[in-house]
Amino acid sequence: MGNLQNSSRNLTKQLQAGVLVLSHRAFQFCLQYKRTTEFRRLCEILRNHLINLNKYRDQRDRPDLTQPESLQLYLETRFEQLKVATELELWQEAFRSIEDIHGLMFMVKRTPKPQMMAVYYAKLTQIYWVSDSHLYHAYAWYKLYNLQKSYNKNLTAKDLQLMASSVVLATLAVAPYDRKYGAHHFELEMEKDRNIRMANILGFNIDVKKDSREVLSRAALLSELVAKGVMTYVSPEVKDLYTLLENEFHPLDLAARAEPFLSKLPNLSDKLSSASPVPEVRLEQYVPALERLTALRVLQQVSQVYSTIKIADLTRMVTFFDFSKVEKLIVEAVKYNFVQMKVDHLKEVVNFGSQDLESEKVKTHLTVLAKRLKKACSMIFPPSIERPSKQTLPYPELLAVVEKEHKKLLARKVLIERRKEEQERQMLEMEREEESKRLKQQRLTEEAEAKRLAKESARREEARIRKEIEDKELEEARTLLAEAEKRKGKKGKKAAADGEVTKITKQLLLEEALSEQIKERQEMERKLQKLAKTMDYLERAKREEERPLIEEAYRNRLQDDERFYKQQQEQAIEQSKNQHETDVVEKHRLLRMADDKDVFQRQVVARRQGEFERLQRLREERLAEERAIRSQEREIRRKKEFFRRQEEQRLLRIQEEEEARKREEIERKRREEAERLAKLEEIAQKQREREAAAEEREKREREEALRARLEEKPGKFVLPSLRKRLEGGDDMRRPNMDDRRDVRPSMEERRPLFDVQGSATSRETDMQVEREASSPPSKRYQPPRGRQVDSEAPPPRAYEPPVRRTHDALAARKDVYDPPRAGAYAHPGRSGGRPLGGGRLVEERPERRDRW
Repeated sequence: MGNLQNSSRNLTKQLQAGVLVLSHRAFQFCLQYKRTTEFRRLCEILRNHLINLNKYRDQRDRPDLTQPESLQLYLETRFEQLKVATELELWQEAFRSIEDIHGLMFMVKRTPKPQMMAVYYAKLTQIYWVSDSHLYHAYAWYKLYNLQKSYNKNLTAKDLQLMASSVVLATLAVAPYDRKYGAHHFELEMEKDRNIRMANILGFNIDVKKDSREVLSRAALLSELVAKGVMTYVSPEVKDLYTLLENEFHPLDLAARAEPFLSKLPNLSDKLSSASPVPEVRLEQYVPALERLTALRVLQQVSQVYSTIKIADLTRMVTFFDFSKVEKLIVEAVKYNFVQMKVDHLKEVVNFGSQDLESEKVKTHLTVLAKRLKKACSMIFPPSIERPSKQTLPYPELLAVVEKEHKKLLARKVLIERRKEEQERQMLEMEREEESKRLKQQRLTEEAEAKRLAKESARREEARIRKEIEDKELEEARTLLAEAEKRKGKKGKKAAADGEVTKITKQLLLEEALSEQIKERQEMERKLQKLAKTMDYLERAKREEERPLIEEAYRNRLQDDERFYKQQQEQAIEQSKNQHETDVVEKHRLLRMADDKDVFQRQVVARRQGEFERLQRLREERLAEERAIRSQEREIRRKKEFFRRQEEQRLLRIQEEEEARKREEIERKRREEAERLAKLEEIAQKQREREAAAEEREKREREEALRARLEEKPGKFVLPSLRKRLEGGDDMRRPNMDDRRDVRPSMEERRPLFDVQGSATSRETDMQVEREASSPPSKRYQPPRGRQVDSEAPPPRAYEPPVRRTHDALAARKDVYDPPRAGAYAHPGRSGGRPLGGGRLVEERPERRDRW
């Protein structure tokens, strides 16, 4: 059994070495042809292989990683994977390879060789620089520097100086503030876990209870560099730059002092010797970060000297950037509590100093609130001013005050509505925000539940697959055992095994099946060796008997070949002689025809030359004709294009003239319309003036007639309304509704009395003349008044419907008041419009008269 296990273990080692060598070849293939996708897949396969090795530790044929040979093979594979990943610039795969190497070291509790660790830290410097993790980049350089200084005896002084300069510049390139300042607890916990993970990768052991930011920090690394004497190995330019940025105080010209040192850094870069794991040191990659550090130092030192500085002066101090980039640096510095400052673009200054604390704002909160409330009260209720009483205000001022108050009330109503709308909008926004928060929380809950269900399903699926694999392996082991028993013919033992199948474990079945296979293989090898030995004996005896026969046959074959060669040579010589004689005879026969051949040749050449010249002339003539035709076609096209352009210009000119004529016609019509409307307005204005004069004249005549009649009979009763009018009042009461019953004119009387030109129609004029001539004076309209005391005076007539009269008819009668009215008819409650250019009509309407 021990020999069986040793042979199985040796076989596993050979397979393991073959797989890893094949992995190296696959890495080189991916690097040569830039096959990034296949490289990622290969890395994932190797990673899963290592995970499975850790998972199934109870397997007998599992490689033992604690052995130096196995560990060395796996580490070499991972380092080769790391190199290829960095050369392909697959930085995520490179970092995963770093984690795989660290996991191997942590698993076996053993540190690899210094050469491998040097490559490990060299690749870490590249990975951390690409990921902008400048702090970890500096620590990786520091670890690489210490490792090379301690173990690499072939390292030159120049290499040591360049590496020390890289360590110092990488440390200076780290931002001088904590980017997690003011972060939430969750972010700080995540950053703490990340720092612990990075520290373990770099080889630092950090206590979980302590803050990793205190252990891995820029200040701690700088102090360690000074304490370990790294500054003694750096170049003078880097040392002076470190002293200028970290120890000296030059707020006004710090950037100007640092600029020469930064310009010298590219010249200090150089290649390292072959003994170093880093082929080249490029110091110019740290220049942008050092420029940012210089700008931050300028802001820090200026904030200690000044309280206010102009933006132009600050930009002049920082010679590397314009103010837009300086402003971004200011925002980051203030955000992470590096400096305290404010930028006032209105005044173009930068104010330095601490920000107002929240407690200081709370102190003056009530005072500010009281002042603002007082100001609001003074605006709402201004101080009282001595005003005259409302009773003494004239009517126009009173109307203005009422209008002003009305506008205030309307404005207040609008303001209230606006505030209500604003409050509703705010409530709607709050509801929308609450709804979005609720939906977000619900979505997060659903995602968490889906992840949990997915994990649970994956776990169940994994358990099912593992169970199926175990059952399958157990079944295969039973099958192998049964086949082995059949071959041996041990029926009784097989029955006993079937009866105790529940007591046999998977490991026992596998060991038994494997031992049977190994025994069969060994038996087969013995049989093959015996068969090979027998066949060797037979082959040797056969060849010993064949040897003289083969030699005799070879000698006979040589003699036959020699005779055949001589015969062939003689035949070839005879054929050559015969051919020569035949050729000489043919030559003598053809010499007599040479002159004729020359003559015929000259004739053919002359004929073909003439034919060639004729064809050439025809070609020239055809080309000349084609040129002429193309010239004519080109001339025709040009003329057509010219005529087309002329026609387009003519049509465009005609179109423009037509549009100009239309515009002039529209303008002329507009002017004529305006003139016509102006004339009509002038006629209407004159008509209104004549009507107003006639109304005033008729009013005076009527009042004089009334006064004359009252003065003739003073003993008669006079109504109070008439007495008031006689005393000078011009306001008469409206008649009662009974007197207004029959004031509406008939349909015949509603027709207009004037035509469009302003003259009265002939029909209405004749009707009015006949009516005036036939009606006696006593039946004309009289103002309403009370019953007279004198019996001789006739009683007043009842109210008659209004009679339409023209101004020509009114001119003949002066004792009747007919207020003018425009149009055919208008409701008593409306002012009514007048026809354009028409004559103004009048009605005997007491209500119109009372209103006027």
